[in-house]
Amino acid sequence: MIGCTIKTMMEVSMIRGVSIFTMAVSLLASMVSAEVGFDNAKKSDLNSQISGTEVSSKTSPEKVESKGLFDWLTGRRNKEWTIMVFSSAKNNLEGFLLKDLNEMEMIGSTDKINIVAEVGRIDGYDDSDGNWTGVRRYYITKDTDTSKMGSKMVQDMGMTDMGDYKNLAAFANWAKNKYPAKRYMLIVSNHGSGWEKGVAKAKVSKGISYDEQSGNHINTPQLGLALKEIGKLDVFGTDACLMQMAEVVYEIKDNVDYIVGSAETEPGDGYTYNDFLGPLAANPKMAPVDVAKLAVNAYSDHYDAIDQGYTQSVTKASAVNSLLTISNAFADAIMASGEKELAKSARDGALNFAMDENRDLYDFARLIVEGTKNAEVKSKGEAIMAYITGPLVIHNRARDSQGGWWSEPKQYTLSGGIAVYLPSYSLGDGYLELAWAQASRWDELGLWINQP
Repeated sequence: MIGCTIKTMMEVSMIRGVSIFTMAVSLLASMVSAEVGFDNAKKSDLNSQISGTEVSSKTSPEKVESKGLFDWLTGRRNKEWTIMVFSSAKNNLEGFLLKDLNEMEMIGSTDKINIVAEVGRIDGYDDSDGNWTGVRRYYITKDTDTSKMGSKMVQDMGMTDMGDYKNLAAFANWAKNKYPAKRYMLIVSNHGSGWEKGVAKAKVSKGISYDEQSGNHINTPQLGLALKEIGKLDVFGTDACLMQMAEVVYEIKDNVDYIVGSAETEPGDGYTYNDFLGPLAANPKMAPVDVAKLAVNAYSDHYDAIDQGYTQSVTKASAVNSLLTISNAFADAIMASGEKELAKSARDGALNFAMDENRDLYDFARLIVEGTKNAEVKSKGEAIMAYITGPLVIHNRARDSQGGWWSEPKQYTLSGGIAVYLPSYSLGDGYLELAWAQASRWDELGLWINQP
């Protein structure tokens, strides 16, 4: 849940008997968990190890850690999905993120889906649910009390730094090992800033998962490193602001199939998790593409119902490499044409988001196509527009904003579902560290546009 730092701060200020067979399975699984050695153990040692294992009359995913044959025997591999939520409430989103957890409990884990969360809290923002602090891991179970969590805490992590990408990777790998399933979705829930140049003399700020206690956050290159350590994910979602950008999706494309995010800020309320998890619990055999679309639809339906402007989309990671190729051709054609004034006008006129230098890539191309007198520029512009609305952004929803005291009305329905960095000044510090900037010619285009 989520919002960009600036917008959400304004919002916050306002606003889981037994047959002999089952017992045998439980014994075998518990021996594996206790690392009983069969190969070289003496009989007395083996008896000692077996007698030291605990046999429970109940087996559940959070009690049995086993692999291979034992996964099959205990049914742990029957799970279709594990949904993992990394939620840093160590900032002014604390109240919103605690609400998220209670929304998850409205549905809870089932015999087909696991819902696991790592959540962190600090003093100073919200004193509900015992006002505990630190970082905890929960296996989310169904609970009707929306004022406090009823789920079992499975691990107390102390005051772990949730702004360290290695801890994001550690959480996801722990969840995949402890609660295995056929498919995995990881959601990072917190503030997000996509790519953002730091304000005057401030530390460059770009990324997600801001931890106010440590002062750290996960920047865009580090997010790529985290997903590389985690290994393949079916769906990656950011319940955070401004993360659906070419610069971000290019960084993580090799370790995920579908990427869900918003090009614009998200309200503090972010995802409505019961709306997302309910249909999945009812139909757990959903394919990854359908789960990604479900996340977009649950979000969009909620904000449609209250007439609040938004953006939310799904990009197909396997299509991102070709976006690079097509955008390079587009950038080269613009620079070769010499139509610099048109490029400036299109940049300034294209749909912008809360960070003004974030512009909608489709809308930028549209304005170029409409204004160019160069056949090559028009052809390359039409090609990138068709690619965005075809193979790349496979599901896109938006609602126009009516504006308010803090913003003008915004025509979000112009969005193609993915933003890109187009500053009206020099490139932000650190931009060239991004994989997108290193592989593409978008940085060259940005510099060319801004030259006198």
